[in-house]
Amino acid sequence: MSRLPVISGEHHRFIRAGWKADRQVGSHLILVKTGSDVVLSIPLHGELKSGTLRKLISLAGLTKEEFIRLLK
Repeated sequence: MSRLPVISGEHHRFIRAGWKADRQVGSHLILVKTGSDVVLSIPLHGELKSGTLRKLISLAGLTKEEFIRLLK
């Protein structure tokens, strides 16, 4: 099983998975996806903690491997 890379909040690849930037609230980018009730709040600062990134990946309905493929 591969490890998650360390990325910043500004390196948001959820857009490649069909999420769209809806608005920015302070230092967080709010992403929405058509047909989904989930709203992702991506912190736009420094490095994302691994737990935060794992939770965002889970909320987005992606697996860790799918997310890593989006980074390439």
